[in-house]
Amino acid sequence: MKTQVSLIALILFSPLLSWAQSPAKEKTDPDAGPGDQMIAEYFKLETQRLTNRTLNNINSKEDWQQARDSYRRQLYEMLGLQPLPARSPLDAKITGKLDHEKFTVEKLVFESRPGLYVTGNLYLPKNAKGKSPAILYVCGHGKEKKNDISYGNKTHYQHHGEWFASNGYVCLTIDTLQLGEIEGIHHGTYSKNRWWWNARGYTPAGVEAWNSIRAIDYLQSRPEVDGKRIGITGRSGGGAYSWYAAALDERIKVAVPVAGITNLKNHVIDGVVKGHCDCMFQVNTYRWDYPLVAALLAPRPLLITNTDKDPIFPLDGVIDVYNKTRRIYKLLGAEDNIGLAIYEGGHKDTQPLRTNAFQWFERFLKGKDISDEIADTTAPKIFKIEQLKVLDKIPNDQRNTDIDEYFTKKAINRTAPTSKDDWLSTRDLWMRRLKSRSFRGWPSNPGPTNLIPAASITRDGITLSSWDFISQEKIQLRLYLLHREGLANQDLDLTVLNVLDEKNWQDFLATTGAAFPEAFPGIKLPGLDQNAYQQERKMYRSQKWAMAYVCPRGVGPTAFKQDERTRTHIRRRFMLLGQTQDSMQTWDIRRAVQALRNIDGMHDTPLWLQSSAAMAGNALYASLFEPDITRLDLHQLPTSHRDGPIYLNVLRFIDTPQAVAMAAERSQVRLYQKDAKGWNYVQDLAKNLKWEEGKFEIRTTERK
Repeated sequence: MKTQVSLIALILFSPLLSWAQSPAKEKTDPDAGPGDQMIAEYFKLETQRLTNRTLNNINSKEDWQQARDSYRRQLYEMLGLQPLPARSPLDAKITGKLDHEKFTVEKLVFESRPGLYVTGNLYLPKNAKGKSPAILYVCGHGKEKKNDISYGNKTHYQHHGEWFASNGYVCLTIDTLQLGEIEGIHHGTYSKNRWWWNARGYTPAGVEAWNSIRAIDYLQSRPEVDGKRIGITGRSGGGAYSWYAAALDERIKVAVPVAGITNLKNHVIDGVVKGHCDCMFQVNTYRWDYPLVAALLAPRPLLITNTDKDPIFPLDGVIDVYNKTRRIYKLLGAEDNIGLAIYEGGHKDTQPLRTNAFQWFERFLKGKDISDEIADTTAPKIFKIEQLKVLDKIPNDQRNTDIDEYFTKKAINRTAPTSKDDWLSTRDLWMRRLKSRSFRGWPSNPGPTNLIPAASITRDGITLSSWDFISQEKIQLRLYLLHREGLANQDLDLTVLNVLDEKNWQDFLATTGAAFPEAFPGIKLPGLDQNAYQQERKMYRSQKWAMAYVCPRGVGPTAFKQDERTRTHIRRRFMLLGQTQDSMQTWDIRRAVQALRNIDGMHDTPLWLQSSAAMAGNALYASLFEPDITRLDLHQLPTSHRDGPIYLNVLRFIDTPQAVAMAAERSQVRLYQKDAKGWNYVQDLAKNLKWEEGKFEIRTTERK
């Protein structure tokens, strides 16, 4: 009998498919910031681009066979598993056993890496004849905690292990990092403000995938297990980890992820990202949509299961993943190996979905017809959670609680090169990695800046002109330019482009904005800062300088809504698109430089960049990709990307001092810092390569 679960699901729930084509939409926010509509349109466009290109190069079995290994290497990298950690000894221990008439339970702990403990329960069927097929059950977010003691989410999902063991499977149910007996963190960017996770190329999804791979190692070491018949399943978070582990590890022969995947459109455009913590996502360096993760399971048997009213895994996205993955299976001649099972309900662990999963494993791990009756289709929770606890106390050497600090390798650049050749090869390597690992999300063909004059006003001996320009499609920004009245652009000695963060924007409004209100329509202006304004007038009278100002996206005229939760999930959307807010602000600075040089008479004028705090870091990196930046004036620049700016993976190969060194080779660099600590690398390189005096300077000061 070849009737598939996919066909059954599509027939039974065909009325749902028309509804599934209608996307979930976020409600319009009447308090949205001036940039929210712009960024929403931008996210829609970028998401569509990534969606359109995902798997579009795969049109034959040969195409897939040539691309598959490269894709798998990319996924390893995006999960923080490149280079692959050593398979250190598991040092597995059984801390206790429970007995049931149909199975026994061993309380297990092993170390997937030294100090990274994985607690779990191993369910062993009684009266098994020979080696049994095995299921790795990875848990979703089921919290079980009493009196400040965590019993692990394996206890919440115990009924799955009990059911599988009652029906002849060995089942290992493992705790996750955040909700295990040793509590780590999944919510780094979601609620903990750990944006440096992106800079480290770290995601807890990588930890969960690695723990699952090592759990397979353990299962294969057990004499009761047939190591060639191993399946994986789990729901919600466990569904996501099922995808990642099975995509990476081909020892997993059958997979049934439950409510663990949807498409990029749901996450970014429809706002589903707000319902997910970091453990659901790879660091999307290579800019994938999620059908590509699913396709890496082909041609192994895969059943995609979900409910039809799940708000965080919407049906239209689930079906999109299924259809695009099914196309790859069809190219491989393995269409019978992929199925789709949909049942009515919300985001919940429903028994019908478990039954479908069980049938799939029966078919592909035991060779049974899926129409065969299952002896027991109930799955009660038999044990008290206290009975299933593994550890009496937390090990002193555990690293679960700070695994984010060491799971991915961090670049250690302790000493500066001593020869020019060493420096040039090192610098060139860093630039290649910046382009391919941190700024891959920049437009490859951005087009012209399309400068459009917005205002021209002369007052108090100062001429202000403003210009709108295109940074990239859907992102229009404004550039302000001020200089002495009557001074032609071609007669300028210098132009300083000031890159504004929100504080500097407010300062700018208190001087220029309040003095030229007609150039700032629709913007609430503060009172005029007379002292600052008179100092500006004096500077313009005495110098043939122009001062230019730009706010990158999300700042000033294009600010996003100012509540923290909204801003957080805007930043997370950038990562899902293989970008960061900071990396795209850096792009905006590059485009502002290009726009400024396109103004008549400005092309050959010496250009300085000036900025403060994390935005100074964005100006720093913009200077590495634009020619002929004469000087950088950077105020209170953070000494490490851990404190910003945040670019994907950057801390895996350099930190801020190395970027300053690269910039100082091209431009004069002035750092205005509270003290000179943290910049030894640049100072040592300047000495080693005998840079001319004044190429790099630190001036100690306090930022007001």
